[in-house]
Amino acid sequence: MKNTMRLPPTLSRIISIYLLLLRFAAGVSMAIIVMVMIAQVWSRYVLGGSLIWAEELCRYLLIWQTFLVLGLAYSKGEFVALDFLPAALSDRGKWVLKVITAIPVIAFLALIAVYGADYASRFSSQTIPALDFIWGSLFGRPLGLPIGYVYISVSVGSALMILHIIADLVTGFATRTKGAQQDGMDDTGDLTGTGGRQG
Repeated sequence: MKNTMRLPPTLSRIISIYLLLLRFAAGVSMAIIVMVMIAQVWSRYVLGGSLIWAEELCRYLLIWQTFLVLGLAYSKGEFVALDFLPAALSDRGKWVLKVITAIPVIAFLALIAVYGADYASRFSSQTIPALDFIWGSLFGRPLGLPIGYVYISVSVGSALMILHIIADLVTGFATRTKGAQQDGMDDTGDLTGTGGRQG
């Protein structure tokens, strides 16, 4: 039986809810993209006209979906990597190498988050045409949602990626020093020490 280093129940619940929301957002956005694209194909080839807002809406949803799940992809080890060097190192060497490589990555992501937010703020007066069209068709007036909410996905995704990297480092450190599996996000992006795989 594995020993576990338990996190406070409140923090464990927050992590669980966070992972659940990420998966829910990814699933819902993909479902919407699929339905809109099916409607677009049907409209174009059966009804003889295109939905002028379909491609734009799907593009924005895909952008948000991509940046939201970057952290989960990192935690699952799904990024392309050259692992011949870590494979030749001891467990301690692997962790040291992970820390060394994580520092510049975190710094780079922090810069992207800061400057991405600044860039998004410049478009507060420009609205999203697709949503204006859909909302206007339903309620008779444009929604007026700034397109900066699309661009801010870069900053949000970068910040979440930083959290996943830090969680991975902390988990690795706790495992080395305590000889225990930490209660947090494991290498599959799920909770450990709280009943195994969540969802």
